[in-house]
Amino acid sequence: MQSFRTELENPVVEKDIIDLEQKIRAFREGKIHDEKFRSLRLARGVYGQRQPGVQMVRIKLPFGKVTFKQLLRIADVSDEYGSGNLHLTTRQDIQIHYVSLDRTPQLWAELERDDITLREACGNTVRNVTSSPDAGINPDELFDVSPYAQATFAYFLRNPVCQEMGRKIKISFSANAKDTAFSYIHDLGFIPKLDDQGNRGFKVMFAGGLGAQPFLASVVKTFLLEDQLIPYTESVLRVFDRYGERSNRNKARMKYLVQKLGLEEVTRLIEEEVIANKSRTYPINRDLVPLPEAPPEIALDAELKPADPVHYQQWLDTNVFQQKQANFYGVYLKIPVGDIKTDRARLLVEAIRPYVADEIRITQNQGLLLKFVRANGLLPLYNNLLELGFAVSGFDSLADVTTCPGTDTCNLGIANSMSLAVVLETVIQDEFPDLIYDKDIKIKISGCMNSCGQHGLAHIGFHGSSVKANGQVVPAVQVMLGGGTVGDGEGRVAERVIKVPTKRAQYVLRTILEDYQLHAAGKSFHEYYDFSGKDYFYQLLKPLADLTTLTPEEYVDWGHEETFQTAVGVGECAGVIVDLVATLLFEGEEKLLWAREAFEAGAWSDAIYHAYSVYVNTAKALLLDKGISASTQIGVIREFDTNFVITGEVKLEGTFSDLVLQINKNEPGVEFAAAYLKGAGEFYQELRAKREAQVKA
Repeated sequence: MQSFRTELENPVVEKDIIDLEQKIRAFREGKIHDEKFRSLRLARGVYGQRQPGVQMVRIKLPFGKVTFKQLLRIADVSDEYGSGNLHLTTRQDIQIHYVSLDRTPQLWAELERDDITLREACGNTVRNVTSSPDAGINPDELFDVSPYAQATFAYFLRNPVCQEMGRKIKISFSANAKDTAFSYIHDLGFIPKLDDQGNRGFKVMFAGGLGAQPFLASVVKTFLLEDQLIPYTESVLRVFDRYGERSNRNKARMKYLVQKLGLEEVTRLIEEEVIANKSRTYPINRDLVPLPEAPPEIALDAELKPADPVHYQQWLDTNVFQQKQANFYGVYLKIPVGDIKTDRARLLVEAIRPYVADEIRITQNQGLLLKFVRANGLLPLYNNLLELGFAVSGFDSLADVTTCPGTDTCNLGIANSMSLAVVLETVIQDEFPDLIYDKDIKIKISGCMNSCGQHGLAHIGFHGSSVKANGQVVPAVQVMLGGGTVGDGEGRVAERVIKVPTKRAQYVLRTILEDYQLHAAGKSFHEYYDFSGKDYFYQLLKPLADLTTLTPEEYVDWGHEETFQTAVGVGECAGVIVDLVATLLFEGEEKLLWAREAFEAGAWSDAIYHAYSVYVNTAKALLLDKGISASTQIGVIREFDTNFVITGEVKLEGTFSDLVLQINKNEPGVEFAAAYLKGAGEFYQELRAKREAQVKA
């Protein structure tokens, strides 16, 4: 690992990677508790797989932007460290599977050579910031949101306010009111707006989410000036870090905090944090993400013909659009189940290089967007793509099914969602070919109820489940209907209609589409669903749920030969049990060091927040030593007052709450930072000595 010191120019990144290697070694030696190590490695993009002894590595690509060189680097890394496959995700990331935990630091170092990070791709952090993939070239956009997404990503990467939250935070930027980045299911969703004076800003959607219990986001700002984007987001994260649930993982998202405290109270707390923010205003550099250069003009063969003229026209109709830049086109690539083998990725780059700009965007439905294709470049580009199998028509149509990996690699997967996606796409292509032009109906599949495949916002959605019949477990899918995007922050959550054996999902789809074609009478799918009603579809599909007619093959999931079992994959090897109180105190010492380093660097706000974490960690350790737990940071602060300050066991001038919560009563200047850091250091030293004395006694 020491070689990384000379191979990487960025000392911050180098320190991160060396720290990961050291923490892996400490974990192997039983010096770090399993839960703490899991939190640490997840924040470095390293996620346990269903298969024992290997990891999934998630690569964080802000708003899905990747250059040719970066894509080739990722392919090389996947070959060297993984399975030779690239999986595109619904959050515009790329995942590599079957990676040895011990090799993840080297893998990370290789990626960083081309400015690719793993940091905070997983874990209780700000996850990848997504945007509409066509941002910057969308003919209907008010302005390009890419610089704002990039600024948000950069500002909160490694930011102390969001390193150890109760759960993850998801942020999106839509290009326009069509809301193709799904603001309504995000913790923070931003939709671009202009005020009457032409000032840029955003409509802000807040506290949405999918998962097992979906919540639609609420409008908290109809217009937030662009220079308030970062400060407002920071205030939100500060509130979530302090008040968000930490004990019950199933209730630890922002949507549950709003459910618990109420939207009015949460927004009040957000406003209360403004004084503590690093910046009152934060101007965004609008040139932060420049448009890529168009490819040079090439003299083309006038006699060139499409390899398949009928399919070429279909491809033009479904996968190509006119950019807002005159005489240039965007081209979408439909990537079945989001998987690209590395050898094909390399061939793809060489095939498109002469005709497209050096910037690819990963899309939310697991495809790719190519930019700045000249009109005379469309035909040779198509021929090259067709030869490689990348000219699949019907992008983002009914025939473009979104899916998570399911039981292929995921620990939580119940069903093989990827194989099912292939089956459903085949049904549409073979039996409903005209519907590949229909971009108003979306099909999405998740391997479990957790919505990584976004089934909750699908017009027709499925998630993995199981049913019991004849003393055996049968693989099943929960059928979800009626979800989807309405626009400008408004969305619909799909309703659970019925559960059927997985092998009958194709019949479910066929039944719904036949009925839609017969009875919709010009209605949109939403209008058709609302007019018919949930019970209509329950009765329509009820015969397919009849378990008395099961055949032997229906006890086997798609893509499998063995009888179905609802098994969950094995996680990473566990470390030995350690003293959790001592671990928390050790972390307090580590955070105190970070606070002092930040102070010496003049980063007053960072120093203050690290010092705040010292207070909370130390108090939590002493409470745990008494067998007292609290599920939020504000709960820790209040319990410490009740059990230590009011009882006189710890002497303070005033309450612990008053001491710690100075953080949101003062601006983050040098004087307050110095005093707050000094107080945190003294508090830590006093309580650590107290605990050590108790242990010795």
